[in-house]
Amino acid sequence: MADDRHVESVDADDVLARLFREQGPALVGLARLLLDDPRHAEEVVQEAFTIVWRRVDLYDREVGGLMAWVLRITRNRAIDRLRRRKRQVRKAERYVALGAAGEGWSGPVEPNEAARPGWHVHESVHTALCALPDEQRTVVRLAYFEGLTHSEIAERLGIPLGTVKTRLRLAFDKLRIGLGSLREWTV
Repeated sequence: MADDRHVESVDADDVLARLFREQGPALVGLARLLLDDPRHAEEVVQEAFTIVWRRVDLYDREVGGLMAWVLRITRNRAIDRLRRRKRQVRKAERYVALGAAGEGWSGPVEPNEAARPGWHVHESVHTALCALPDEQRTVVRLAYFEGLTHSEIAERLGIPLGTVKTRLRLAFDKLRIGLGSLREWTV
């Protein structure tokens, strides 16, 4: 009877730390036998001890010893890992068997811009941009689609900064006229 009280007064942290220290290498060995991968074996044992730590209240002394319980958890985690690995291999095999695209693959779906609100604004802006002279369209693209500063545009194109600013001003004047009908769409 005195032994039971002594066992109950032992700190669970100490018991688990001792169990890990003394039985951890054997559990890694078991997991390694099942998985044939040292890294995964260590991960499985870590998962098992995490489960033991979190669910120590579920341990039932009447059913079996603590080590048997930890062994069972470790074994189950290793089996779960094996099953996951086999599923991944089967998926990869199916992917290869079906080809890179797989059955029923019809290529990328083109967006139906007409089904989206504001599609005509998008279309009008691109039409207006295409109507610009090449040098003006280039500076607008660099400034607003690539996010370059005026100085960076000048450096990239090898033109003076003033020329970049002039081309942008001329492009905006043309876009303002070409897109005047869209004024109600802008905020």
